[in-house]
Amino acid sequence: MTRQADQAATPRRRWVFILWMVLAAVFFGGFLWLGTWQVHRLHWKLQLIHDVTARVHAPPVAAPGPAAWDRARAGDLQYLHVRLTGHYLSGKQTLVRGSSKKGYGFWVMTPLRTTRGFTVLVNRGYIPSDAGGKSAGADIEAPVGTVTLTGLLRASEPGGGFMRANKPRENLWYSRDVAAIAKARGLAASEVAPYFVDADATGSGKQLPVAGLTKIHFRNAHLGYAITWYLLALGTLVGAGILIRHERRMRRAAD
Repeated sequence: MTRQADQAATPRRRWVFILWMVLAAVFFGGFLWLGTWQVHRLHWKLQLIHDVTARVHAPPVAAPGPAAWDRARAGDLQYLHVRLTGHYLSGKQTLVRGSSKKGYGFWVMTPLRTTRGFTVLVNRGYIPSDAGGKSAGADIEAPVGTVTLTGLLRASEPGGGFMRANKPRENLWYSRDVAAIAKARGLAASEVAPYFVDADATGSGKQLPVAGLTKIHFRNAHLGYAITWYLLALGTLVGAGILIRHERRMRRAAD
């Protein structure tokens, strides 16, 4: 009776073993693919960091005009060192809440009408929140007349800041949303560049607004992720080997 029960159980145990092997193969292949994908992401991120570093330290070039705006929207020109010439539009300044290495405060965003016929939103720099609150920007007037400045091209920040949405009707801004700010200030959308420019630092940095505070940081944890996925693949392979060895011993004992 016991022998018959063992014989009846053997096929079922074999199917369980096969099922475990199939699952192990699927997990091993999946972990291996994820690890390889992270390696590709690592190479991409290193290339991106290299390209951005080269752009930041390269001599400034003319700010992209309408013909290159699609590339700017796609993020291909992020942190390009650019040069602008034109005049600031008075009465259209916007204060955007944000933090910098100097603390929490406001970014002073002022539209600049270029001599080439389009408008660019310029981040003239940071002012602390205790510099007068919402009215601080009114006391920091933009230069009058034709100006030439350099800075880093930045992608628009649509929507709002982390956990907070922009409130144009209340003039409360938490992100540098170019399209929304342009609309709120009555600027023609077709004439406003889809990016803004962080102005380079000038002078001693004590005069408000303080420019040149762009934080350039790319989180690069792809190597750690790749190692983790490869270790999981190795662990799956080891586990499958142990299971195969155990199954063989059981079958030899049964024989």
